[in-house]
Amino acid sequence: MPRVCFISRVRPDRLDAYREAHAQVWPEMLEALRDTGWRDYSLYLSDDGLLVGHLETDDYAAAQEAMARTAVNPRWQAAMSQFFVDPGNPDEGFQVLDEVFHLEDQLRANGLPTRPAP
Repeated sequence: MPRVCFISRVRPDRLDAYREAHAQVWPEMLEALRDTGWRDYSLYLSDDGLLVGHLETDDYAAAQEAMARTAVNPRWQAAMSQFFVDPGNPDEGFQVLDEVFHLEDQLRANGLPTRPAP
């Protein structure tokens, strides 16, 4: 399953409000993410505003395109745009990072178990 990690930047003066908004994401948005192929999706936020996202999806570009076609995504992006340093739709400004290490992949490649022995 392909994994995607991205970064963005939340305005330091809006961190608490951003956290509050993500404590209760709209059910319609949650369903749209699920239905367009976003799996095991997490966001991490540092005290200086660095936002790190991680998800699994079969095709990230297709998942983004599918989200763009939902009715809820434009409303969510408009509501979230106030929190980000860069202008525009936040989901269009993600900087995707290259994965350079994954423990389980390397364990499997070396013929080693991915779980400790009992």
